[in-house]
Amino acid sequence: MNNPTNRPSNPPSNERQILMIDDEVDIQTIARIGLTMIGGWQVLTATSGKEGIQQAKIHQPDAILLDVMMPDMDGVATLSELKADAATQSIPVIFLTAKSKATDRTKFYAMGANGVINKPFDPTTLASQISGFLNWST
Repeated sequence: MNNPTNRPSNPPSNERQILMIDDEVDIQTIARIGLTMIGGWQVLTATSGKEGIQQAKIHQPDAILLDVMMPDMDGVATLSELKADAATQSIPVIFLTAKSKATDRTKFYAMGANGVINKPFDPTTLASQISGFLNWST
């Protein structure tokens, strides 16, 4: 996979940077606790798809956690834009969703998602779930 940011595909745990795109600040807070305190990762946040795309271009995170249902631009449209842009297409994306149908999951993977995590999620296992999807050592 092309990695234009020169970031390692399995960055050291203490250097991992995750961008979380979710319109629910409470969900961001819960995820931040699990990812920073347990995973030791840096967490960037955006509350909309458009803001998330801008943040991804600027910061080139190691991975993106993306909510499916957001008001201005949903996660599906956001993923499409991320994958269509050479600057962000190689960043792994994991969907966070309350949608648990197999057909939804199949659609997300077909679009290029690297994983799907159901809401509500356990903040104490979030970092290990992400690591599992991305084949990162913990």
